[in-house]
Parts: sequence; structure tokens; C-alpha cells
Amino acid sequence: VQLVETGGGLVQPGGSLRLSCKASGSILSINGLGWYRQAPGKERELVAGILRGGRTTYTDSAKGRFTISRVTAENTVYLQMNNLETDDTAIYYCNTLGPRLGDAYVGWGQGTQVTVSS
Repeated sequence: VQLVETGGGLVQPGGSLRLSCKASGSILSINGLGWYRQAPGKERELVAGILRGGRTTYTDSAKGRFTISRVTAENTVYLQMNNLETDDTAIYYCNTLGPRLGDAYVGWGQGTQVTVSS
């Protein structure tokens, strides 16, 4: 399975974006999928995750502002981001949640750039 991220862009503080992660094949058998981000000079971090049953998890900075969703029929994972802050500026990637949930990571894609600036 390959994952392709789209939906990034330039937005003012307080604005919203919806990111999409489209899989080349079925995501039905993947236990956990997540959105990660990497800001300049920082390590990649997990922002939000969603399990096959729908349970979600968020980093503290994303709670209350971001919503991850998974549409199996579309083989797509979304990240709705509201009330964006300048600290949200980063390249956003999607991937599995990894071996801890029994999934292998897939190759990292190019990601989608999110820039929050006035």
C-alpha cells in the first residue's frame, strides 16, 4: 500500500484545512493509521491516530482542534484542522501506527506542506 497526502496550503492563524491521505489499496486490514508532522529543525511527531474500530488519539496540542477520520470505503484518512496556529506549520505525512499495533510502516511519502502565517 502506498499513501499519498494532499490538502496542505497557506492559511492564516485561526484558519482551517482538511488534509487527505489516499491509499493505493484497501485500508481495511490496517489496524491503525496516523497523521504525523515534521517542522523545520524538529523530529517527526505523531499528531493524531485512528484505530480500525474508530478509536482516536491526539497529541496534546491537537486536542480540541484537529479531528482524524477514516473512510474505509474510500481508502482515505482525513485530518480536519481548525483554529490553526503558527506552531502547526510543518510537513504533514500519513502512515500506519506501526509495529506496536501489528502493522508495518509503509514508505514515507512526500507529505503535504501546511504553512500557518499572517
